[in-house]
Amino acid sequence: MLDLYQNKSRLKIGVIVIALSLAGLSLFYTQWLVRKLAKEEEKMIDLYAQSIQYVAESELEEEQSFFLEKIISSNDAIPVILVQKDKIIDYKNIVIAKKVTQEEKDKILHRELELMKQHHLPIIIKIKNTTTSYVYYRDSNLLIQLRYYPSILLLVVSIFGYIAYLAFSSSRRAEQNRIWVGLAKETAHQLGTPISSLMAWVEYLKEQPDMEEVTIELQKDIKRLEMITARFSSIGSEPTLHNEDIYFIVLGITNYLQRRISTKVKMSIINDLPRGTIISLNRHLFEWVIENLCKNAVDAMNAIGELTIHLQEAPEGDVIIDITDTGKGIAKNQLKKVFNPGFTTKKRGWGLGLTLAKRIVEEYHKGKIFVKNAEVDKGTTFRIVLRGVMDYEM
Repeated sequence: MLDLYQNKSRLKIGVIVIALSLAGLSLFYTQWLVRKLAKEEEKMIDLYAQSIQYVAESELEEEQSFFLEKIISSNDAIPVILVQKDKIIDYKNIVIAKKVTQEEKDKILHRELELMKQHHLPIIIKIKNTTTSYVYYRDSNLLIQLRYYPSILLLVVSIFGYIAYLAFSSSRRAEQNRIWVGLAKETAHQLGTPISSLMAWVEYLKEQPDMEEVTIELQKDIKRLEMITARFSSIGSEPTLHNEDIYFIVLGITNYLQRRISTKVKMSIINDLPRGTIISLNRHLFEWVIENLCKNAVDAMNAIGELTIHLQEAPEGDVIIDITDTGKGIAKNQLKKVFNPGFTTKKRGWGLGLTLAKRIVEEYHKGKIFVKNAEVDKGTTFRIVLRGVMDYEM
């Protein structure tokens, strides 16, 4: 499954190439048919004009009758107008209602004539001792429909393809959700037993001399495990949001991490938010996001460098949190894949940390998370934008 996600871009490109190839072949074949039919219609009109000329010059009534019935009348699809001395003297295959007046009829015929002049040159009929006539024509309805067929076909295929894509995406998201929820609930369940055991050992150690400092730290870690259990329990269900001071949440998670990461990593917070900025969020889940980003940053720096968290207010009133490291950065061709399940630049790991972070920020808190800046061998900045109304302590 992870390989599928990692090769999703190639799969999309492959599907697009195949679709475009099929569309190109369909378009080419249809245009070939259009050109062939257009030539056939052109020949038919030419024969139609020659028949008119021949009949007009013929003195045999039987032969004249034959051409009128068999050749001239055979054209039942191509609209034509016969013009003599700039006057319409006859027409064929032009639909005109029976109830229209002669004036309306003339307007319709002249409109059709102007349309024919734009599409084809007239066929000239020169009859002995008479005025020259002109046969004007345009494409048959069948030919017109055939010209538009590729566009209609592509539109229909695109609509069905889009609907199929939405259905596939929805099904895939539902499957992902079931996997996330099942994994999270099982993890929370499995953590319950060792946490209970550790709590019992802490109570035992409290009774031992000179173990006070150890028990305090153990209690912190147990509390941390309980919080992790609460995080996993929250996955798959609508989290409860509370009004929290965003600065103190960030400060708390960095204080915890500072004592558990390399001393060669300098962590700092720049707070440019108004004092007491309050945001509605789920504390356990949001701390998880900050922790994931900070741990990834430490790994990217090989435990040596600077990690800066900058809190600021956007012009629209949103809260912006930038997490910047001085690590190895991210290549430009990988920026679109960093939040995909399975994407990781580390030798170990499932590549799910950033995926979870994106889910928590965007689905549970209706915010945004993205890579603001990334430069190879210089560092990366992840930006979180938390949307919503904020209250400030006065």
